[in-house]
Parts: sequence; structure tokens; C-alpha cells
Amino acid sequence: MNSLFYVKLYLLMVPVFFAIDLVWLGLIAKGFYQDNLGYILSPNVNWAAAVAFYLIFIGGILYFAVAPAVGDASLGRALLNGALFGFFTYMTYELTNMATLPNWPLKVVIVDTLWGAVLSASVATGGYLIGRWLGGT
Repeated sequence: MNSLFYVKLYLLMVPVFFAIDLVWLGLIAKGFYQDNLGYILSPNVNWAAAVAFYLIFIGGILYFAVAPAVGDASLGRALLNGALFGFFTYMTYELTNMATLPNWPLKVVIVDTLWGAVLSASVATGGYLIGRWLGGT
């Protein structure tokens, strides 16, 4: 697999990530963050920072979960590595917030970290299947 394969795979993973995360943010957890963090949320989203995060994060899922799984032809590896990547990255974010921001709720730490693991595992699984469809091993 060459660089073009991974560029295509990355570009196809982007809408998968956004579709899954939009279901979470727009439907399932619509009021959760406002209810629990409204006291600290900005009234305006910094879209440049949000998009940069998403694009970097998807690259992390590709590098740490999807590429190794495609190389090994292992859906299980994509799922596990994706879940672990999401768990560790979201937990790092959540515990940093809990340590440095006033009244960061433990409920948010738990729910958001679980979501990060589910989101990353789902995107890694989708990325793996797309990679196989593109002709990776």
C-alpha cells in the first residue's frame, strides 16, 4: 500500500467520522454538554480549532488503528486499537480539564471518555472496511 492509498483512505474516513459524531452531538447528547458544562461553554464555536482537532484526530485513528489493522487483515485489531486510541485521548482531555477547570463534572469525564472509545472504534472499523474495499491486503 502506497501513500495514495492512505490519502484516499483518510479522505473517505472523514465523512464517516463526521456522520457518527454528528449523530452523537446533534441527537443523542444534544443537551448533555449544555446541561453539564453550560457554565463554562463559549457561546460561539471556534470552528477553525474544531475542524483542526477533527482532522488531526482522524489522522490518529488512521495511523494507530486502521493502518496496522489493514496491514494485518484484522478487523478485531481495528476495533480494539480504535477503542483504545479513543479511550486514552479522550481520558487525557477529560482528566486535564478536571485538573485545571473549575467544577468539571465526573459524569462528563465518564460519558465523554466512553463516547471517545465508541466513536474511535466505530471510525476505525469503518476505516478498516473502507481500506479493504480500496484493495488493502
